[in-house]
Amino acid sequence: MKKISITALILLLVSIFSLAACSNSSSGENASESKSGETEGKGNTTLRFATWDSGEELKIQQEIAKRFEEKNPGVKVQVEAYGDGFDQKLAASFGAKNPPDVMYMWNFPAYYESLEPLDEYIEGDAVMDMDDFYQGLFNYSSMNGKVYGMPAGFTTRVVYYNKDLFDAANIPYPKDGWTWGEFKKIAQKLSDPSKKQYGFGVVPEPDTYDLQGLVWSNGGRFISEDGQKIKGYMNSPETIESIQLLSDLIKDKSAVLVGGQNQQSGDDIFKAGKIAMWESGIWPLEGFKEAGINVGTVEVPSFGDKPAKGVIASSAISVAKDSKNKDLAYEFVKFYSSAEAIKMRTADLPVRISVVKELNMEQDPLLSPFYKMLERSDDTPAFLLNSNWNEINRNLSAAVNAIMLGQDAEKLLDKAGQDSEKYIK
Repeated sequence: MKKISITALILLLVSIFSLAACSNSSSGENASESKSGETEGKGNTTLRFATWDSGEELKIQQEIAKRFEEKNPGVKVQVEAYGDGFDQKLAASFGAKNPPDVMYMWNFPAYYESLEPLDEYIEGDAVMDMDDFYQGLFNYSSMNGKVYGMPAGFTTRVVYYNKDLFDAANIPYPKDGWTWGEFKKIAQKLSDPSKKQYGFGVVPEPDTYDLQGLVWSNGGRFISEDGQKIKGYMNSPETIESIQLLSDLIKDKSAVLVGGQNQQSGDDIFKAGKIAMWESGIWPLEGFKEAGINVGTVEVPSFGDKPAKGVIASSAISVAKDSKNKDLAYEFVKFYSSAEAIKMRTADLPVRISVVKELNMEQDPLLSPFYKMLERSDDTPAFLLNSNWNEINRNLSAAVNAIMLGQDAEKLLDKAGQDSEKYIK
């Protein structure tokens, strides 16, 4: 699963490369481009599938492709591994009117006009059970009321905690349903600046995408739900309080800034036992286990009686509007979304309710908080609500970064909102 960063939304949709230079073979190496629908031999049809995965994850994609070929004689699935150049290569292929038939997708505002809406396919498919998917995921793969991608993988965000540090301080482990007030008391008890040990870690330049969960939990928003208003949202008392909370943790030395320039990452400092709690997605979990950390996970805290909400980092699988084989491409999307294929993708958290129940993942103490947060992750992120969000976010990010350094949250968010009003259509 590709980790979403709001800064990555500034797409490199310039300098359209020659198509041959943009294509990769199923091994990930450069190869001559195949055209969608090209026949390799009598009766054989090539279906191109573009992915950003590499390493073991890429091997899983290739195995899924082989399984689809076995179920569909005469079809060859060409897996094109674009790696870190995914956005550039995908943009180039769309610009040349010869994109892959199927591709991984996350930035729907940038690409949806080049994608095929899947609604008619889904409505005409008696086998596709849409109710078996976690519905909040479709907030991230739909535009203007249409579905442009089937959920492929996701993570919500949880709080990781070091059980050994809690035990040493004789502090009970946190439980789902805890509040930010309880969190702050625990963080204070677990902080000892003389030992360079702190209760929590905060990045000096927080990704505003990730901060949305915190803001939503307090009843705030960066922008109105229709994407047309900033004033009264970005600078609302609820939004200000949410961002100020992190700054206050740093001021009273209950938290420490981590992961800045020339600094160790929060993941590494957590592994070293120097921060007791760390908020993140699913990505570092295996690394914590491999490092021998006695780790637990718990839902993010709530603001009193307000339910804790989460933001999702998600990926989906989509069909190109210019595909010559849309029906076959949808069949691949359908298979990729099946329980069989989902079980093969061990690097992703399953997106089907039935698979989660079958694998008893809701009973896994380390994984269940991710799904509890998913059930309450029903808000739509800002970048999907306004086409000028990149410009608006520059002002917001600058304000948030200054707040983390101790500057006044209210003044900074007021100014960020005022400076962003010109981008509202």
